[in-house]
Amino acid sequence: MKNTFKITTLASLVALALSGCGQEAATKNTSMSDKSIPTQEKALTSQDAETFLKEVEKETNQLNQIGARAEWIYQNFITDDTASLASEANQNSTVAAVEFAVEAAKFDDVEVTADQRRKLNILKQSIVIPAPQDTEKAAELAKLGAEMGAMYGKGTYTTQAGEKLSLVAMSSKMSTSRDYDELLELWQGWRDVSPAIKPLYERQVVLANEGASNLGYEDLGQMWRSNYDMPADEFAKELDRLWGQVKPLYDDLHCYVRAELGEHYGAEKVPQDGPIPAHLLGNMWAQQWGNIYDLVAPDNADPGYDVTKQLEVHNYDEIQMVKGAEKFFTSLGFEALPETFWQRSLFTKPEDRDVMCHASAWSLDSQDDIRIKMCIQKTGEEFSTIHHELGHNFYQRAYKAQPVFYQNSANDGFHEAIGDTIALSVTPKYLKEIGLIDEIPDESKDIGLLMKMALDKVAFIPFGLLVDQWRWKVFSGEVAPEDYNKVWWELREKYQGVAAPIDRATDAFDPGAKYHVPANTPYSRYFLAHIQQFEFHRALCEISGNTDPIHRCSIYNNKDAGAKLNEMLEMGSSQPWQQAYKVVTGSEQMDATAIIDYFAPLHSWLKEKNKNRQCGF
Repeated sequence: MKNTFKITTLASLVALALSGCGQEAATKNTSMSDKSIPTQEKALTSQDAETFLKEVEKETNQLNQIGARAEWIYQNFITDDTASLASEANQNSTVAAVEFAVEAAKFDDVEVTADQRRKLNILKQSIVIPAPQDTEKAAELAKLGAEMGAMYGKGTYTTQAGEKLSLVAMSSKMSTSRDYDELLELWQGWRDVSPAIKPLYERQVVLANEGASNLGYEDLGQMWRSNYDMPADEFAKELDRLWGQVKPLYDDLHCYVRAELGEHYGAEKVPQDGPIPAHLLGNMWAQQWGNIYDLVAPDNADPGYDVTKQLEVHNYDEIQMVKGAEKFFTSLGFEALPETFWQRSLFTKPEDRDVMCHASAWSLDSQDDIRIKMCIQKTGEEFSTIHHELGHNFYQRAYKAQPVFYQNSANDGFHEAIGDTIALSVTPKYLKEIGLIDEIPDESKDIGLLMKMALDKVAFIPFGLLVDQWRWKVFSGEVAPEDYNKVWWELREKYQGVAAPIDRATDAFDPGAKYHVPANTPYSRYFLAHIQQFEFHRALCEISGNTDPIHRCSIYNNKDAGAKLNEMLEMGSSQPWQQAYKVVTGSEQMDATAIIDYFAPLHSWLKEKNKNRQCGF
């Protein structure tokens, strides 16, 4: 996903380290082995669990702070030395978290309090790729992860014209090119990188399943699905239920986009009765379609203003953009950002050194040392992104009073959802209230704005679902290695209506061409975030007394909405996510009809446009 956040919590210690969203560690500490981990010579008790958890909390606070600072320094001063320090911290945090998880599993059959059980489960589930207890296998698993990451990161393609391109360069070309053959070459070229990853991935699945088994799970997929305060099988069913609510809107968007692409490329290249060729949607993985807005934009869709130009007209610099986003939160009743935020954050790209410019939000001490790291460009898109990143920061600070075990979002979809919920309030109404535009466009301009958003938000939802659907089948053994690619494309066609533009070789490994697969980053969180953000937005708009259609609503300056939002954020992960959800939405069950409500004008427009078309795939 485009925007990530930095968060230092026990529950995400290893998950974030492996995904590149955080590395929290310190010099390896052996005190757990020496004095506080209960032995198996006597029956374990609730008091043993309490002693263990207190020691874990103490050590985790140390790990988090030292490791977060090492990673911050590395990303802001990229040298061989800072990279080495961050890598060492990451390795040590992984060792510690594995140790904590294995010891927590020893309490599975011990009668403990509900709070202790929740903390123990969080410890067990904090590891994305659990290592086998055999030291040689554990080392092999770590090596496999590093090798796959390096192979993906170093992947390049040399075009027929002799130009050597990185993934970033290829993605950039695909976002703007409208040449069918060039797009096909780039799409195919990147997928030449991943077949070499496949045998490593196969072995990793075997080892990670063994590690999951040691923690009491049938396989790694069950372990991942168990992290949502409901039975693992019920979670999978819940995702399909939510997808069923969104599918009618997606189907009409797909039908319209396919027809417009057919007009541009010809029906012989984009058949009007089947899936869309995957290379024509402006994105290397066809996961978001916003880059082809120019091909599918409604007539007369220009809203009459350009936020980028308005920022220039009003002389906004990078700091003023952040100050403006901060004002959104203070208008809701949140306390202003601490002075250290302004002293320690990175807002612009330094001229004297290399830094990682990817937008991210950080909590370095799990208290008030919150920061963002961005090389801010003075654009409307970046202005919205700043609101998103500060959403993470205010969430981090809201749950700072929780024990370290609970200093995390209610489930792994919440953090991204909160950032995006705030960004949904960056509407023309909000822009007028803060003086960036003079007039709110009339409703006739809404279709273009909604189309632009749907091409990214709605188009992503089935992709967000199918990545883990594929992996769960792989982890369970339902899909054998020789069928990895075949089943991948069956799921792509089933959920997205997107197909490989050419026949794929039997040894292809197209799932490995998506970063999150070789990096083993769970993907259901992104699906959840896309569902949750619209329901949070709808609920907060209702709390605020909004009378506009929800796509025009902004909760800016509404203390009632702010108070209810903060009440949910302060809970962290201390309660099942359903309890946190109920605080804002009034329900313990997610409801994707908020997306249907938000895009209602666009959906009606799409249905009219598709009247004489053959839809479906």
